[in-house]
Amino acid sequence: MKTVRDILKNKKSEVWSISPKAMVFDALALMGEKEIGALMVIDEKGKVAGIISERDYARKIILVGKTSKETPVEQIMTPASQMYTVKPETTVDDCMVLITGKKIRHIPVFEGEKFQGIISIGDVVKSIISEQEILIEHLSNYIAGKYV
Repeated sequence: MKTVRDILKNKKSEVWSISPKAMVFDALALMGEKEIGALMVIDEKGKVAGIISERDYARKIILVGKTSKETPVEQIMTPASQMYTVKPETTVDDCMVLITGKKIRHIPVFEGEKFQGIISIGDVVKSIISEQEILIEHLSNYIAGKYV
């Protein structure tokens, strides 16, 4: 069974981040430039302060009449204490349960206190599809008599 560690091995190791003091507009610009849906929020000491996503912007800026150029990231991010996280040994199936159950799209990965990376719902779905394709191929080969 595949784990989060397997997903992280196949991803680019670069994780994009922003300061909690930066403006939401700057976070959106960086997400747009990098074609990603979330950023880790890292404080001046290099510690994970939280996560900000496109969904945070939609729900906490647009819908309440704030402006992204005047609102700091720390006002709308999900703080580290409230983030849903996983460990590298967490199974892909457990990630899917978390994603669907909590209706989240991005999950930070921690090994103890150390931040390891971030996975998205797309990463999890791709991993599940890949496993299913391999299973289908093996079953097709078995039915066709290739394993004699």
